Amino acid sequence: MTGPDGFGPFTAPPPPDPRAGCLLVAHPSLRDPNFRGTVVLLLNHSDEGSLGLVLNRPLVSEVGDVLPSWQDHVSEPSSLFQGGPVGLDSAIGLARLPGDDSEPPGLKRISGSLAVVDLDAPPEIVAPAAAGLRVYAGHSGWGPGQLEDELDEGAWLVVDGEPGDGFRPDTDTLWRDVLVRQTTTVALVATYRPDPEVN
Repeated sequence: MTGPDGFGPFTAPPPPDPRAGCLLVAHPSLRDPNFRGTVVLLLNHSDEGSLGLVLNRPLVSEVGDVLPSWQDHVSEPSSLFQGGPVGLDSAIGLARLPGDDSEPPGLKRISGSLAVVDLDAPPEIVAPAAAGLRVYAGHSGWGPGQLEDELDEGAWLVVDGEPGDGFRPDTDTLWRDVLVRQTTTVALVATYRPDPEVN
């Protein structure tokens, strides 16, 4: 296939390398029930492993059921989200900060405007500095080289995230919406249907 100028083969740009702030979008071939249809925000990625949060798995439980002082400060919906299958008895807070420079008390910036929240800090101090805040029960984790192996197997699509991805009031269509906005052939994955007869 020739490129848009008609002078050479068309080559899709390579996907971004996994890094803090990017998204892992589950490929339809990924059947693991913990991750099927998920969008995972990577919080950390290094030779020692990777850690992330599933963005589109709201739970029935309210934040106030486990962290009452944070209930009035989280973005809608005010439910807990399941960040992954690891450490379900622990919680991680995610915040969106205005600007890209400051790091207010109780917030540790991970990439761009995204920050991890110290949930032991007083919410009255932390929340006013955040433009969005969400609490996740558990997280997603990979050991050294494990995520790279899954990427080689085609289990995940790596795409750039947008600041609002983790704070949408409705996450039901996040998987499809993230794919549709891509400008490469990755966007075609959004047309996948579970029944192969209608693909």
